[in-house]
Amino acid sequence: MPPQATCYRHPDRPTGISCVRCGRPICPECMTSASVGFQCPECIRAGQASVRAPKRAPAVRSAGQRFGVVTLTLIAINVAVFVATAVSAGIDGSSPLDNQRSPLFGDLLLAPALVQGSGEDWRLITSAFLHIGITHLALNMLALLLFGSELERTLGRWRYLAVYLLSALGGSVAIQLFGDPFQPVAGASGAIWGLMGAFAVLALTQRGDVRGIATLLAINLAISVFVPGISLLGHLGGFVAGVLSSAVVVLARGRTELQVLGLLLLTAVLAVTALTASTIVVLNL
Repeated sequence: MPPQATCYRHPDRPTGISCVRCGRPICPECMTSASVGFQCPECIRAGQASVRAPKRAPAVRSAGQRFGVVTLTLIAINVAVFVATAVSAGIDGSSPLDNQRSPLFGDLLLAPALVQGSGEDWRLITSAFLHIGITHLALNMLALLLFGSELERTLGRWRYLAVYLLSALGGSVAIQLFGDPFQPVAGASGAIWGLMGAFAVLALTQRGDVRGIATLLAINLAISVFVPGISLLGHLGGFVAGVLSSAVVVLARGRTELQVLGLLLLTAVLAVTALTASTIVVLNL
């Protein structure tokens, strides 16, 4: 009669069970249930080592996937500009919370008389990245996060960025055309109103429910009219530019070259209008 097999890890324990992978005899203490039969501890460890643990996406990449890379980049730029103006104000002797007193703030804000009178055309765009105080910044960045994330997913990165920047430019153009030549203006509200205009266009073209965006626009319009210190012209100009730029993107869907051409043409029209308006302002001074 052949001798009874013993556990390879416990030679004093006879057993009739073998590992299904390596065939070595194992006792009840050493065996682990598998889909078919039992496995020994070494085979279990070898199997676990061969399975790669899923990699976690870095926090920055995860946030970009959730909220949109362009949206987060725009928020980061706005925050960075605010910090820069706050630091500049502190260096100049003012409170950092009064960042609008910063010399840097003065170099970037929009006033119609400064664009043509001093040749500082960059103010048409840079003013959209300025904010007066932390509350102004927080409210605009929250709106940008809410609207921008959804639009970035819907339109795509470069189209969404084009709509945002054209909306900012549209708000500046309206101020150049109809605003007080010496009234300084700053804020991303014109660009955000443009994003709301883009939402309205998408809702109409996709036959969605427009009541939500219409109500939001009505509330914001009332705030712009009755709350002092808010540029209604900048909001309306941004809204119109947002509607026009998003309409170009939607109507030329699937034709990238037409989208690019239409957006460039709209940019040219806005730029020429802004500079023409600035010339008129200078002549009237």
